[in-house]
Amino acid sequence: MFMSWLFNQAGPTEYRSRTVFEDTTPEMVRDFFWDDEFRPKWDNMLVSAATMEECPTTGTMVVHWVRKFPFFCSDREYVFGRRIWESGRAYYCVTKGVPYGSVPRKNKPRRVDLYYSSWLIRAVESRKGDGQLTACEVLLFHHEDMGIPWKIAKVGVRQGMWGTVKKIDPGLRAYQKERTSGNTLSHCAFMAQINSKISADYLRSFESKSNDASELETHNSSEKPSGKNIPKLLVVGGAIALACSFDRGLLTKAVIFGVARRFANIGKRL
Repeated sequence: MFMSWLFNQAGPTEYRSRTVFEDTTPEMVRDFFWDDEFRPKWDNMLVSAATMEECPTTGTMVVHWVRKFPFFCSDREYVFGRRIWESGRAYYCVTKGVPYGSVPRKNKPRRVDLYYSSWLIRAVESRKGDGQLTACEVLLFHHEDMGIPWKIAKVGVRQGMWGTVKKIDPGLRAYQKERTSGNTLSHCAFMAQINSKISADYLRSFESKSNDASELETHNSSEKPSGKNIPKLLVVGGAIALACSFDRGLLTKAVIFGVARRFANIGKRL
């Protein structure tokens, strides 16, 4: 696995990564990352997780997390919305911090308000050289403002969080075994399977517009427009970032275009 971090002295810590898992499917990896019930078995930074709201039609969830960090930072609290879009077995997973009055703010743990994390999960050719799409690639862009100096965050991420990163692959293998053993699907994994569909042809029609950013409606045959929670698709340089228009935390175009440009360049730089 190759991972690189980006650090911005004028803003929150940002990092991106590219990971390839052999002998698994995009659907398994999608469920694995979404499954808060299984996550404590491999992610020892997660103290607690609870679903506050969910939509059975779109799969949108509002989730409350408390995470503990290594030496460089005290515990942090998160309230974020998350949702998944699908295009031909490629999955675009977006999480974003949202305001949520039902979870009162406390002195400890400190709440992280500025939080954005997005994954592109898709099948790729195996490194075995047999030409088969039996491996899974995960492109990640993540940023958050933990309220600590960027130099401390830089050292902490490189030295403290690497231990958790190394546990992802063993955790995925354990998850695969549990799923194949016939255990009941967790509710979070069930929600991960409710995705908004996007036509691959529809996406390809925008690939030539590499220098433009276009805003489109996401199409889902099971979804009826309601005037709120309307998803938008941003196409930048032939790659996409999806803006979750949660009615409590609408992303501004300035933020989305900035994030989308970074996300679009991940595959070129890693």
